[in-house]
Amino acid sequence: MDLLIDVNIVLDVCANRMPFAPISAAALQHCKDQGAKLWLYAGSVQTMEFNMVREVMRKAEAQNTQIDKRHCAALARRALKVFAQDKHWLASLAGEGNVFDSQDPEDEQLVRALSRFTADSIKLLTRDGKLCERYPQHTITPQQYLQAPQQAKPLSFIDLAGQQDNLRPQLERNVHRVLHHGQYIMGPEVAELEGKLAEYTGAKHCITVASGTEALLISLMAIDVKPGDEIITTPFTFVATAEVIALLGATPVFVDIEADTCNIDARKIEVAITPRTRAIMPVSLYGQPADMDEINAIADRHGLTVIEDAAQSFGAEYKGRKSCNLSTIGCTSFFPSKPLGCYGDGGAIFTSDDKLAKAMREIRVHGQERRYVHTRIGVGGRMDTLQCAVVLGKLERFEWEVEQRLRIGARYNELFAGKVPTVTQRPDRTSVFAQYTVFVENREQVQEKLKTAGVPTAVHYPIPLNRQSAYQALSRISSNVSSSDAMAGRVMSLPMSADLSQREQDQIVVLMIEALNK
Repeated sequence: MDLLIDVNIVLDVCANRMPFAPISAAALQHCKDQGAKLWLYAGSVQTMEFNMVREVMRKAEAQNTQIDKRHCAALARRALKVFAQDKHWLASLAGEGNVFDSQDPEDEQLVRALSRFTADSIKLLTRDGKLCERYPQHTITPQQYLQAPQQAKPLSFIDLAGQQDNLRPQLERNVHRVLHHGQYIMGPEVAELEGKLAEYTGAKHCITVASGTEALLISLMAIDVKPGDEIITTPFTFVATAEVIALLGATPVFVDIEADTCNIDARKIEVAITPRTRAIMPVSLYGQPADMDEINAIADRHGLTVIEDAAQSFGAEYKGRKSCNLSTIGCTSFFPSKPLGCYGDGGAIFTSDDKLAKAMREIRVHGQERRYVHTRIGVGGRMDTLQCAVVLGKLERFEWEVEQRLRIGARYNELFAGKVPTVTQRPDRTSVFAQYTVFVENREQVQEKLKTAGVPTAVHYPIPLNRQSAYQALSRISSNVSSSDAMAGRVMSLPMSADLSQREQDQIVVLMIEALNK
């Protein structure tokens, strides 16, 4: 359970107020030891500072020290700054109703701040008896907290809540900026995000769009794919990859995967090419790019376009180059669970081709070159300003998150080595581990054992696209896809996020190995 720290607890610890300081400090430490978070309310800053200055001055008086109010204020701020270093800040936001209708407006506003969290996930840590009497369901004293039985935090498959807690100030700042200017469609955050993403990948152009699916669709439309054309891709992917091909009347041509990486096998692509082939669409599955140099070389020999489906791999690198800038076109998704996600749907297209970029920008606004002048068939494919604002907030710590994903993925590999087979990462590239995936037999039984032990799992993807009824008549298989069939029955993904702790990872690994051995 997280704790929102009342001012009296802050003063106990910062001013070492006796006899309260030891138990208040013990409660805060206990919260951290449990892996929970400590919060400070931004609306209480003035009260904290005012009372902390008084505490410093009181101690100076007690020691018969000459009082310099400015010096006391500096000491107070320094103590508060140190205290706040490892705490999370909860912004002061307007609540429903008039806070001045309450008996104590300041306390009421503090308690209302807790309503932004799920029930029973956080309480206000306080020594204020009257506050505890008025709000018993929202408050807890240090003594009560230390004596209360602690429930272990349940494991999350993807810890979006933990990520949000760490980014809350940036997210709230950006969202409120959009609410203030009110440009919800194509607002300034759209161009700002596109510029930062283009710079990050090294591509000349970034075009934000409504989803990763829309990114693929608009890319195919930009290269003028027509009914009867063929697009080479993998059957071992999310349905959107083939869906956009079929929507344009083209034919998905499925090429088998490498059994160890689960990415398309570049060695099998060339035999699938026919006079009707227009493009190759490799998928950077589980966060790792495919053999892009080999694929680009094949495309160059046959005059084809390569569109990297990088929905899961934004942030990964291939031979020192960023995913999304490895071919003519790169597409990614900002679905919430992706390595860089928004809080809804969103996506982006990357290219260094000026002509394609112009076409993509027009297609995403109904084929519009300028207002009410439509030069091509298009779609309503814009990314909302609010979602761009969310991604901008997340982008501020994305480099750190990528480093964490690389570290956690490498540690999984070490802990599972010789015990559990895992998806292989090639030495000339990195994976951002959109999912950390292992290979298991008797998958359903293993999943059930892990579920009972409190470890969530997922399967990406249990049925290859060539076996999906919607695509059997609309697609073509270039040769047998036995690896796709085999891996679909064996892959299983484990919890993975940048905020996964070492303790949680150790727990997952132990339970995973136990589940297999049983």
